[in-house]
Amino acid sequence: MTDVPAGHLYLGGVIDPDSGDRTDHPIHLEASDLTTHGVIVGMTGSGKTGLSVIMLEEALLQGIPTIIIDPKGDMGNLLLTFPELDAASFEPWVNAADAERDGISVTEHAAKTAQVWKAGLESWGIAPDRLARLRETADFTIYTPGSSSGVPLDIIGDLNAPTDASEEALADEVEGLVSSLLGLVEIDADPLSSREHILLSNLVHRAWSEGKDLDLATLLGQVQNPPIRKLGVLDLDSFFPAKDRTALVMKLNGLLASPSFAAWTEGAPLDIDAMLNHGPRASIISIAHLSETERQFVVTLVLSKIVTWMRAQSGTPELRALIYMDEVFGYVPPSAMPPSKKPILTILKQARAFGVGLVLATQNPVDVDYKALSNAGTWMVGRLQTERDKDRLLDGMASAGGGSDKGTLSDIISGLDKRQFLLHQTRSDTPTVFGTRWAMSYLPGPLTRNQISSLMEGRAESPPATAQGAAAAPVSTAAAPEPQAAPLADDESALAPDVADGTSVYYVDPAAPWLADVQGDPDGRRLVAGVAARVRMLFDETKADLRHEVEYEAIITPIEDNIDADHAVEVDFDDRDLRRDPLNDDVVYVLPDAKIKNKTLFSKAKTQLKDAL
Repeated sequence: MTDVPAGHLYLGGVIDPDSGDRTDHPIHLEASDLTTHGVIVGMTGSGKTGLSVIMLEEALLQGIPTIIIDPKGDMGNLLLTFPELDAASFEPWVNAADAERDGISVTEHAAKTAQVWKAGLESWGIAPDRLARLRETADFTIYTPGSSSGVPLDIIGDLNAPTDASEEALADEVEGLVSSLLGLVEIDADPLSSREHILLSNLVHRAWSEGKDLDLATLLGQVQNPPIRKLGVLDLDSFFPAKDRTALVMKLNGLLASPSFAAWTEGAPLDIDAMLNHGPRASIISIAHLSETERQFVVTLVLSKIVTWMRAQSGTPELRALIYMDEVFGYVPPSAMPPSKKPILTILKQARAFGVGLVLATQNPVDVDYKALSNAGTWMVGRLQTERDKDRLLDGMASAGGGSDKGTLSDIISGLDKRQFLLHQTRSDTPTVFGTRWAMSYLPGPLTRNQISSLMEGRAESPPATAQGAAAAPVSTAAAPEPQAAPLADDESALAPDVADGTSVYYVDPAAPWLADVQGDPDGRRLVAGVAARVRMLFDETKADLRHEVEYEAIITPIEDNIDADHAVEVDFDDRDLRRDPLNDDVVYVLPDAKIKNKTLFSKAKTQLKDAL
């Protein structure tokens, strides 16, 4: 093998256009070319996945970190590099059904596969030490959001505020989060017209702008009792009535209540800087096990955070990081605007200045918005299934630029064989046909959950404590503050319990001078329900010429089913002591034993208090 120049990716060899044979000229793609992004297109069996794996192998050997979004489960093959090229290394990964079909044992099939791989690599001049260097140089992790089969990824447990984010980056990440979150509960929300989207965006933006982290439970509490009074020029309750906000909370609460949701809040945090700023790491985000809605959710969140990270980097002409999506079908369609499309477009338009490249692959060329991909500077096109696919692709390549004749490109694409690709770059007038080199990684196809678990055994990071703090609460409070919201206790809720209609709800101000008298803590975050009573008593005795008015104020807490007036603590409160909203967002509600949603509870309390006085 000829030496690979620094900063280049060894993809294969040039194909003679007349004979169709491989020549001695290697294809060394400049890594920096991918700062203008790339597109890989080819039907099933074209070798598209193999080319993608080869490109990623080369990027890692050049020290370039990668984030790989893997909807089909193939990209875990990158971990299957065996420098020894022996049967024992291949045996756990070969297909037993293939061995049975050929009438040989699995061990024999593994030995045969090892020989094929060794011969294939030798035919391209690739020695075992290059495989060893890849394994030693790069760190590989398969993340499985929503599953513990690989390294769990905490996608939404902590909605941490971005650090050092510009206003534009913050707004884009908020939009991506809210759009994907609403998509999970099947609300197709337009960012400019959907009141659900507008409310959630305002709540998240408000917290993050103040540097406050959130979690989903806290966010739900704020939806029910928003810390804002207006949205735009409209009063909040006119724009989004409390009844409708409760309906939204119920939908989102279905996520929290689902037993499977816990997996989304466990594991390593989604830390783009850790993935892309610490040498050649391959962070494979495997989403094959998820539903389409869940995949859209993950892709949008990951790409939105990449945009935020990207905008915080300094400019460079070199390829600092490579983002790869193994199948872009459904994420950047021609007409629709799914949540994932905006961050994809943002990366395509802006990432070059920051040295971040995006490569998108698809076997469905008719479902890609080629106008959106007009910024892609490198196109690698394999065999296509239909003439319609080819025509759509040629239109996209024409939009991207380059001096190649459309008819010439059409003829070349029609004549491609398996594992042959047309390399079209906008900076070149001459297209090149090349055959892909042998992949250093063994390519058995999509990995099963058990196989991913085997590869990641011992790699799963201990999940951090999940933050499920909450919202706002009625009267008293106790417990010390914590730097991060702790898991909810059995008697706690992130949402304020429902109170009987017509009953006014207030929150004790932490500065109330009598707070300690009712066992409250001004620094606490647990809000306990209580009754604030104000009684005006008039003593009127005409014969004695006596007329005297007394105002009695008291707090009764905690509330029990039978409110005992004898437990009232007499205090002197004024309007400053009782607030309409909690002073802090990071609070939880202690669920009362009493049925505070029942009007009779409070009417009985009034009667008992009058009798006692």
